[in-house]
Amino acid sequence: MEIGPFIKLHRIKQNMTQEELAEGIVSESYLSKIENRRTEPSADVINMLCTKLGVEVKSEEDTLLKEKCQEWFDMLFEVNSKEEITEKYQELQETIDNNYSHTQVLFEIHKIRYYLIMDEVNLALKQINNLKEVSNTFDNYQLYFWMKFKGNYNSVIEEFGQAIRLYKMAEEKANQIDISDDEAADLKYTMAVTFSKLRNTLEVIDYANKALEAYSKNYNFIRCAQCHILLGISYRRIRIYDKAIKNYNLAQHLAKLNKHDELIQLTNINLGHLYATRGETQKSIACFKDVLEQQGHLKMKDRLVVITSLMREYYLSQEYEKSREMLNQGLKLMKGIDKERFKLFDYEFETYTHALNNENEKFERVVIDSFIPYLKKQKDYASLIIYTNMVGKHFEDQKKYKLATKYYKLANYSYEQLIKI
Repeated sequence: MEIGPFIKLHRIKQNMTQEELAEGIVSESYLSKIENRRTEPSADVINMLCTKLGVEVKSEEDTLLKEKCQEWFDMLFEVNSKEEITEKYQELQETIDNNYSHTQVLFEIHKIRYYLIMDEVNLALKQINNLKEVSNTFDNYQLYFWMKFKGNYNSVIEEFGQAIRLYKMAEEKANQIDISDDEAADLKYTMAVTFSKLRNTLEVIDYANKALEAYSKNYNFIRCAQCHILLGISYRRIRIYDKAIKNYNLAQHLAKLNKHDELIQLTNINLGHLYATRGETQKSIACFKDVLEQQGHLKMKDRLVVITSLMREYYLSQEYEKSREMLNQGLKLMKGIDKERFKLFDYEFETYTHALNNENEKFERVVIDSFIPYLKKQKDYASLIIYTNMVGKHFEDQKKYKLATKYYKLANYSYEQLIKI
């Protein structure tokens, strides 16, 4: 990054206007020319502007600082605790923030990824907006991470199509620069995860296998397990169940060898989904129960997935009291979280509240008027299959066969859309 865009970036970070920074040093129009690389300022002007911003211009790159930064960059995609990552960040932040260097630019870009790991999504967006002003000065190496981390942000906010577009741009940049084998593998794995969200099954299998090959060479068994889970999900979706189970078992074996409880539970969740897909309700329940008993390591979303899955499976097997127990657990969890962020689960719990209480009119109003339109808008065809079938059976039990047929047809349509993806 050249000095003009560097000054512009720090001015924006400090919420300072051009007028405020220029005052007593240069005219506002001249500062604009400096920031937009339309003039070469003198060393004195640069020093005065940087002094006012509280930053220092370094003529040479600090090799030790560069190495320390790279250590922190590497932590952002390896399995490290948030505490370790934050400790390293705080150690580097003041020194890096106050110095103009090539490393400082990379540090600013990597902050996007850091904020996402810390679940500070708004700060990640703010950092993206700050850097957007100077992104036209990035070299190919910087652009690679800029594209990748913007893709990470879009993945977090569930704009997976946009995320893949950015990852593909990063992939193109990767062919023009020298990145580590670990970084190349991480991009492939990240793309496999995102393709899985989009249900592009063949792409998932392709990228997950490429990532798996790279991780195997580096003995990164945790990532290998995660790749096997992705492959298991993909084979389940195309109903090649023997390959799905084989990959889940390999994932579980690696997770147990590494004593990685979260991955063990994630494998069980996916086995539960597989058995549910095959109509093996009791096996599905056994998997989900096993996860719930060890729920201390579960993320909130995974915990809700397990509870709603058990609630559905108990309901299907007509174990209504147990289904109600899961419903009550879910409602208790929902009291302490942002319902808008977990809207799918909120709808599911409301649906089963009315179903279990035999409140037919309320059930129909929620599912038909609100829940199904929401799922259509989200293009969540997997959930549409579940709940349109549920409504179809509801009307069939009431001998309203015309209405039942309508929703069974919608379930079939949703399935057709699902296998097209």
